[in-house]
Amino acid sequence: MENIKVGDKLIIHCYKHNGHIHRTWDEATVLEINDDVLICGNYKTTVSEADGRSHKTNEPAVIFFYKKHWFNVIGQLKSHGLFYYCNIATPYLIDDGIIKYIDYDLDLRVFPDGGFRILDKNEYKYHKKIMHYSKETDMILKQELNNLIELKKQNSGPFQKGIVEKYYEKYKKIYKID
Repeated sequence: MENIKVGDKLIIHCYKHNGHIHRTWDEATVLEINDDVLICGNYKTTVSEADGRSHKTNEPAVIFFYKKHWFNVIGQLKSHGLFYYCNIATPYLIDDGIIKYIDYDLDLRVFPDGGFRILDKNEYKYHKKIMHYSKETDMILKQELNNLIELKKQNSGPFQKGIVEKYYEKYKKIYKID
């Protein structure tokens, strides 16, 4: 395992099941790392898509990557409230300063009022068919989506009140942002 510590800057690579790169982020600053979770922050980072397009993120984000769960959670601190974008994805690994995971299309969007919506079901069905997801993988992904929804309903883990803001404060101290 790499010797990663708070304040280190990593890169994020998101792949699809077929091994092709899907999206990259040029920066993620480590805010906490332990046996279960890697928590990073970024702001105005460049996101590059597989088709060559790129853009900078508009708001600060705190990202929760898990070693034992098949999802990651991005808390987005938008001007009109805290939103979450949750990816059903493999547990992360770090390889040569790069956080890597495979994205499995299904997403959970959580709104500031606590409501949520499952996104990209059709994309999931399409990729499941053309990339030949195994029955075991399909079962794991659906169970992890249910686990993620349960976390949200209980307002625990990354959905715990004040947790994203706490880590954003840590991010601001690292970068001396007021």
